[in-house]
Amino acid sequence: MLSALDENGRLISLLDGIPKKQAFICPACHMPVRLKNGSIMRPHFAHVSLQNCDFYSENESDEHLGLKAALYQSLSQTEKVTVEAVLPALHQVADLLVNDNLVLEVQCSRLSEKRLKQRTAAYHQADFKVLWLLGEKLWLGRRLTPLHRHFLYFSQNMGFHLWELDVKQGLIRLRYLIYEDRRGNLHYLTKTCPFSDNVMAFLRLPYQKQKLSMYEVKQDQVLLCYIQRQLLARNASWLKRQEEAYLQGKNLLTMPLSAYFPQVRPPELKDGFCQISQDLSLFYETFRRYYQNQVEKSVQNLYPPAYYGRMVNNVKKRRT
Repeated sequence: MLSALDENGRLISLLDGIPKKQAFICPACHMPVRLKNGSIMRPHFAHVSLQNCDFYSENESDEHLGLKAALYQSLSQTEKVTVEAVLPALHQVADLLVNDNLVLEVQCSRLSEKRLKQRTAAYHQADFKVLWLLGEKLWLGRRLTPLHRHFLYFSQNMGFHLWELDVKQGLIRLRYLIYEDRRGNLHYLTKTCPFSDNVMAFLRLPYQKQKLSMYEVKQDQVLLCYIQRQLLARNASWLKRQEEAYLQGKNLLTMPLSAYFPQVRPPELKDGFCQISQDLSLFYETFRRYYQNQVEKSVQNLYPPAYYGRMVNNVKKRRT
């Protein structure tokens, strides 16, 4: 915690300096907290006991404290920012509240998908926008975990994207145009913004007018060998696909490699993405239709959703 109430009931923020020694209480649960000002971690308040506090689940890591402080120092230069904003109606504490309507949640440790959905839904129902910014333990790896899928956002100009925070390098990262191949491996582009720059403008970037990006991925020439190994290993997902193929009189292993084009596709989630409210069916359809008549199948160019929609519409117009 970076904030606490002093003996006079005033809200004290450690971002404004270290207060004199006195008794402090939590602004949310009003239980005692201690000021810790050692040599290892950033100065912070910590509950004497978390037993009676439903707002804070655990005492924070130095990474979490440092990232909240860095974001506050950056954003407060141009925006109205409250660090650790207590929202009693939601029974939650927002890591940062920007301009009274945007919540920034700095997530440095794993949480359950259920809890993520509950907290996100509560913010949305109260008309707050929320961006989840991920610390080092939750950075993207080679594949999307089920939890990562619920941290994904979507825009027409940058497709599926996700936010990362790097306290060591002092920057925020945007992973965008996120796609995954038939092996489940990820492909994406990256933009970064130091905390010393205009972070708010960077957070708005996915929805700003911009030159559309693209990148190229070579198609996997040994994909059939991979599928064969997955079937032998009784991989449930590939067994299901083989069963569907059988019902159509086909066999995954005898189909030509071109039948798997495009190999790189947008992420999907059966029950919907936690942070994405818009209907993505049109994007999936225009994506599929764009590659339907592609002649070159050894490489695949990946574009933002806006590009696919524009190109498919142009084809429709020429045909009419």
